[in-house]
Amino acid sequence: MTIHYLIHLANYSDGVLYLMVVILTVALAVIIDRSWYLRRTLLEGNGLVERLGACKETTRTQLSTLAANAPGLPESVLLDVAARHWGVTNGEQLANRLDEATLRLAPALDKRLWMLDTIVTLAPLLGLFGTIVGMFHAFSVLSQPGHPPAAVTGGIADALVATASGLFVAMTGLLAFNGLNNKVRVVLHQLDIVKTMLLNRMDGAPVLIVADDGSVAGRGAPQAVMAKSS
Repeated sequence: MTIHYLIHLANYSDGVLYLMVVILTVALAVIIDRSWYLRRTLLEGNGLVERLGACKETTRTQLSTLAANAPGLPESVLLDVAARHWGVTNGEQLANRLDEATLRLAPALDKRLWMLDTIVTLAPLLGLFGTIVGMFHAFSVLSQPGHPPAAVTGGIADALVATASGLFVAMTGLLAFNGLNNKVRVVLHQLDIVKTMLLNRMDGAPVLIVADDGSVAGRGAPQAVMAKSS
């Protein structure tokens, strides 16, 4: 398949295949951008959750330090909110403020995914349109006297390339869209974990951390162990 034949196919669909290349380029750009961002967010977010989970209690300085060490992460916004409200609000009031911050963060997580959703729907329709235009060219040969039969069948085969291209772009976009949506769901779950951990460490009640050897650490741990043994 030479470059001249590819140009012939694109011209046979009246430029629809050129549009298909543009759509595929946009889809790949969105996929690469969102995949890199969400992968980084998940990896660094897991580390932040582990560091926060190792804290038996939190102070304003600790929260500010954790937020400063996680620039660009959605979790850092929750840490900053918790640090600003440390010692001022807690319980349900603090939970409401953390929920507000999460709602503000949500649109940034699935940014530009609507473009993939649109491409998944548009690409097959655009490919079908290109095939119909190609069919017009293929059957126009019938109006010419002494036309060879291969000219019609060959034209139909060339016209079907547009539909195949549209399906390929749609399948690529659909797989990526579902995968990225799943990553967004996991990031939102991470934010819920951070919110719950912050509420548990700022309510004044003891936080018990169970080590790998089964020992319990934290404020109130001896009483908890005695209650468990009794």
